[in-house]
Amino acid sequence: MTARPSEPADSGWSASMNVLGDFIRAQRQLAKMSLREMAAMSNVSNAYLSQVERGLHQPSLKVLQSIADALQLSTDQLLKQAGWSTSAGSDGAGPVAQSTEDAIKADPRLSPEQRTALLGVYRSFVGTA
Repeated sequence: MTARPSEPADSGWSASMNVLGDFIRAQRQLAKMSLREMAAMSNVSNAYLSQVERGLHQPSLKVLQSIADALQLSTDQLLKQAGWSTSAGSDGAGPVAQSTEDAIKADPRLSPEQRTALLGVYRSFVGTA
């Protein structure tokens, strides 16, 4: 009756990687970048980036930072998607402050076209490019 403690962790890890990969792919598509373009911008190989998007690899912090930079997102936003948030406020004491643009980009209820339109309207009000 020896329990295999690696199974629950593996399934949790797999779920986290799938969520992270889906988020990265959605953000790349929202930015209208091909896999090759993003790989070049982030200095990550096409094959490895594809595997990250499919949840097959756990990227290092350095790779996540490169991907976040290419997507013009914060690294913390990617970490949150993987369940590794380092922000104060992750203790449940209240919501973690994030930018309006980050919230729009991360909202799964919006289509890529809706996100683009909403970001354009928001930027026209606040005067950012």
